[in-house]
Amino acid sequence: MTLSLFMAALGIALLLFLVLRQKMPAFLALLIVSLLVGLMTGMSPLDVIEAIKNGMGGTLGFVAVVVGLGAMFGAMLEHAGGLEAISSRLLKRFGDDKAGWALGLVGFLVAIPVFFDVAFIMLVPLIQKLSLKTGKALLTYALPLLAGLAVTHAFIPPTPGPIAVAELLSADIGLVIFFGFIVGLPTLIIGGPVLARFYRNTPAMTGEIYETPPSDKPSISFGHAVFAVAMPLVLILLSTFQSLDPEGLKPGGILDRLVVKDSDWRMWFKFIGHPFTALSLACLYVYVAFGLVRNVPRETIGKIMSKALEPAGVVVLITGAGGVFKQVLIDSGIGADLAAAVSSTGMPIILFAFIVAFLVRVAQGSATVAMITAAGLTAPVASVAGLSSADTALAVISIAAGATMTSHVNDSGFWLVNQYLGQTPKETLKSWTVATTVLGLTGLAVTLILSLIV
Repeated sequence: MTLSLFMAALGIALLLFLVLRQKMPAFLALLIVSLLVGLMTGMSPLDVIEAIKNGMGGTLGFVAVVVGLGAMFGAMLEHAGGLEAISSRLLKRFGDDKAGWALGLVGFLVAIPVFFDVAFIMLVPLIQKLSLKTGKALLTYALPLLAGLAVTHAFIPPTPGPIAVAELLSADIGLVIFFGFIVGLPTLIIGGPVLARFYRNTPAMTGEIYETPPSDKPSISFGHAVFAVAMPLVLILLSTFQSLDPEGLKPGGILDRLVVKDSDWRMWFKFIGHPFTALSLACLYVYVAFGLVRNVPRETIGKIMSKALEPAGVVVLITGAGGVFKQVLIDSGIGADLAAAVSSTGMPIILFAFIVAFLVRVAQGSATVAMITAAGLTAPVASVAGLSSADTALAVISIAAGATMTSHVNDSGFWLVNQYLGQTPKETLKSWTVATTVLGLTGLAVTLILSLIV
């Protein structure tokens, strides 16, 4: 057991060395580490190759489809002005006095279909104008928005991170969405509007406002945008409920009403609510409603949706390499030894998953790499431990919380916030780094509490 654990630790150290010191792409680094770990633990060369094929194919068969569909869906929502529609309505409803709460909710909603960096860049002018208008500190608006974006980006599918981790841990996507909302909302509140109160005396907005080019089409309505975002999530959740055993439910209870009794109809609900079908329907809906109905040329729609696949492709490949790493850990026996070691310490697997994600995140900066590496190490442990469906989904959220922690100078997101908020690195450390640490710790605390009661 000791040798296996040493090999696992050596593999992580080598991964960090290749990514940090050699600036090697995470996809290639994960593959190389998987090859070396497999050979060093005594696997035959052909078995290592087979593990790579199984790990890559088994992971990408699900992740590539979901991430690709989610990226295209988000791109069309963005092009149709969905972000502006949601933000303007919520700000108007909450008013200037509670704009921070509105912005937290804006970030929470728009980051479901739109990547974190894209949504932040598009919404920066909004918080800058609010700061100029009210004379209040820019951070009182920026931190709630960033908290909403960060929480949803890490906690709630179909964003790439939680999709990848859920697949590696074989977690139910519907349950991940369900617990993502339950954990995400209090995490957003504490790490956003509540934390922002401590930055009331920081400077207000000055200087240039980052304007985004206006669209030549009017924005869609708030209701239309929210309906589009909610549609695939609701379908996936309804499908999850159909997996429950009707015989084990309280007659007349809430869950009993949500489960279709007829087996044939239940099968069709599962089909429609599968992430493949739900997101395909969502993409078809935005293609027609946000494209054709609004007289957007078909060529333009095609370019928008195709271009959205470019950043998604990088995440998909890294996720596939993470699946390879997981499979090598399982086939080499390291996974079983690691599970035994974690079990002997009495540490909850949810806490173990958080710690691994946090350590990798702080060491190399990328939340995506941290989530996938932590999932690769946690998956065999969770499999041996025989976690329930709920606990497996909570492990996904715990990894997301750990990977959100302590963004600093080795994270591209740190410099994105630094640039668009016009801060010095020291100021960004005192605001954004503190905020992500609060988000991660709050997410862990809520997840641990839920693990005791579900």
